[in-house]
Amino acid sequence: MMTLFRNWKLEIGNSGEAGQITLYVLIFSAVSIIILSGFVLWADANMKAVFRDTDRAQAFMIAEAGVEYYRWHLAHAQSDYQDGTGGAGPYVHEFKDKDGIVIGAFSLDITAPLAGSTVVTINSTGTVTANPTISKIIEAKMAIPSFAKYAIAVNDYVRFGEGTEIFGPIHSNGGVRMDGLAHNLVTSSVLKVNDPDHSGGDEIGVHTHVVPIDPSPPAPAPSRPDVFMVGREYPVAPVDFAGITQDLANIKTDAQASGFYRGPSNDDGYHIVLKTNDTFDFYKVTKILNAPNGCISVLGQQDWGTWTIENETLLGNYAFPANGLIFIEDSMWVDGQINTARVTIAAATFPENASKYAHITVNKDLLYTNYDGQDIISLIAQGNFNAGLQSEDDLRVDAALIAQNGRVGRYYYRAPSGNQNRCGPYHTRQKVTLYGMISSRERYGFAYSDDTGYVLRVIIYDANLLYGPPPSFPLTADFYTPIFWNEIK
Repeated sequence: MMTLFRNWKLEIGNSGEAGQITLYVLIFSAVSIIILSGFVLWADANMKAVFRDTDRAQAFMIAEAGVEYYRWHLAHAQSDYQDGTGGAGPYVHEFKDKDGIVIGAFSLDITAPLAGSTVVTINSTGTVTANPTISKIIEAKMAIPSFAKYAIAVNDYVRFGEGTEIFGPIHSNGGVRMDGLAHNLVTSSVLKVNDPDHSGGDEIGVHTHVVPIDPSPPAPAPSRPDVFMVGREYPVAPVDFAGITQDLANIKTDAQASGFYRGPSNDDGYHIVLKTNDTFDFYKVTKILNAPNGCISVLGQQDWGTWTIENETLLGNYAFPANGLIFIEDSMWVDGQINTARVTIAAATFPENASKYAHITVNKDLLYTNYDGQDIISLIAQGNFNAGLQSEDDLRVDAALIAQNGRVGRYYYRAPSGNQNRCGPYHTRQKVTLYGMISSRERYGFAYSDDTGYVLRVIIYDANLLYGPPPSFPLTADFYTPIFWNEIK
């Protein structure tokens, strides 16, 4: 009986253990199912995330393809901002894989350049066929750089003496001597140069005579941050000055068609006074100031004179032309001030004759009201850009200056000596400030080694000129260059 009872208890005990095991199995299975379900959900979410990332990456590449497509389009149709359709955008293009299967599309919104600018804005939206809800948007800006790449570009040897301070890049095709202060890079197209201002052997392509004087070539240029704050490079590729001739001819044609054009004055030239109300007073110059006794061209400079107006006659007040082009087939004087205007003033005679080149002179301030790119002036002279004998003692010129065949500067007016006044008291002027850029085929200069001319020369580069040049200003290329890129979405 006891044995039977013990066996019964054992059976009962075995039954409890089996129940416990079953419960454990159920709990473990439930937990496993929960974990497995979570893993499946995680895996599914992760796979979806991977697919979304893949789709985003693909949409991004398609958006980039849209930008590159329109860069290609502009290379073949430089002024077409409507994708060859003649209508408003957006412009949608399918995007295919290597097998020709459509896997997405890009949509383009094109913003044409503002007046006076070469900047084209491209907004490209890329989408994928597999998930149309995903998109990427890229904004890119492209522009054609103008000739105004430098604060000063000279096709000749150039010397910047003490008292010169230049804010912006400087380049010479013929060598540079810098004895002032350059805040930006100075470059030259020659490895060495025979400095014409003194005897001796060759000097390095960009050099200084600020103590300690640079060593002679082939010695390398030492670091001189006291003169070249950013540095110097030589030799580099030369700047091409050749295209400016054709540009002047084109400006004349466009001015005759829809700008302001005047032929020869049959007198001493013309005088333009710019006004802030988008008009200008136009004068005929009837007499130039005679040089004082003893004030002569001792250096034999071509077209030397006072370049100062003594008498003139008002011909009228005229509105700035819609295309911003003023072309005068004679020498001229320019001064005044503009406000939110973009004007190109050119002086040239055709057919070209070196003895009859037209020149531009600024003796009084020529000013902007705004310095954010809204105000732009270019003065393009077939011959020289001058500051005359009686130019202002503190002269400011806001403009891009081009001397196509001559030089930007001031003639040499010799100092008094003994009882002779010569060119005094105008032989010395205090300060000239140039805001914009200078392009001079011949040697630039507003001062001379005997301390005549402008004591202080400050040249400030206007970066707005590079991609927002004046009307019909010379460009450096026929193709668009990327200047800005941003992922918007």
